[in-house]
Amino acid sequence: MKLLEERILSDGIAVNEHILKVDSFINHQVDPQLMQEVGNEFASHFKEKGITKVATIESSGISPAIMTALALNVPLIIMKKQPSRILTPDVYQTVVTSYTKGTNYELTLSHKYITEEDHVLIIDDFLANGEAATGAVRLIRKAHATIAGIGVLVEKSFEPGHDKLAQQGIEVYALARIAKMGEGFVDFAR
Repeated sequence: MKLLEERILSDGIAVNEHILKVDSFINHQVDPQLMQEVGNEFASHFKEKGITKVATIESSGISPAIMTALALNVPLIIMKKQPSRILTPDVYQTVVTSYTKGTNYELTLSHKYITEEDHVLIIDDFLANGEAATGAVRLIRKAHATIAGIGVLVEKSFEPGHDKLAQQGIEVYALARIAKMGEGFVDFAR
């Protein structure tokens, strides 16, 4: 998506070969017009997939996911990183290792909001090693629901995440694919 690539080049900060800061328009401060365009793009790409729900992991994926759910006219499910004491008996849970923090967290999804009839589109901000997305897939499959695909704003193509998901038969659609980056530069894959 040219609009997102241009925004990454103008406002993103490549700290090193692994860290790209997009906090001025995606995850600390959110550009709602950009997120609406992102949601429309994901909805257009996946419109024929029979999606019944959009899902994301809190918190950076919420903005693009809600816009995608709005464009598809389906509910949004938010997977929580911290188990709720109130929900605990009625949740699916899995452990995920955070790429950015290098720590583990327990990802939870309430039984109440997903059924085996659901066909779910997962939306997230970044795809690198694929741990968060794989955890989301595990939870959806625990509910016996199916995966329509995964939409990500930014894919680090030089990391193994895309291949890890594709080997499971999951379609990954990335709006901006980074081939290489380093301090002060980003090269997009074509």
